[in-house]
Amino acid sequence: MSERAIASVLFVCVHNAGRSQMAAGYLTALAGDRVEVRSAGSLPAEEINPSAVAAMREEGVDITGATPKVLTTEAVQASDYVITMGCGDACPIFPGKHYRDWELDDPAGQDVAAVRPIRDEIRRRVEALIAEIDAGPPRRE
Repeated sequence: MSERAIASVLFVCVHNAGRSQMAAGYLTALAGDRVEVRSAGSLPAEEINPSAVAAMREEGVDITGATPKVLTTEAVQASDYVITMGCGDACPIFPGKHYRDWELDDPAGQDVAAVRPIRDEIRRRVEALIAEIDAGPPRRE
């Protein structure tokens, strides 16, 4: 039986095809079942950015099964942490949530070589987020 997740995280970017999917992939791979992971977009694309998929594959993280999803109020309400990546004011604000805005270049239309530095910065930020979550007390209901 797995331990109960200590936090839930929602990653939001415009198309939910690159940055937020890479962040969700890393958080799932690095934190496992300890953290509940969601991702969404304010204007979701039709499919995941192939360069993001290839860049993550180089790291051993498979995001090929991910699909862009529309941002919903329910997803924000169900999350402890809401990490936005260039979606502006599209994300609703609720009291008690931990909001972070990660300014990252958009990998849309970029080749794998251009996506690698974005991917690497996302990994650094996800690792810091995990440390922040681990340092806090478990949620109580």
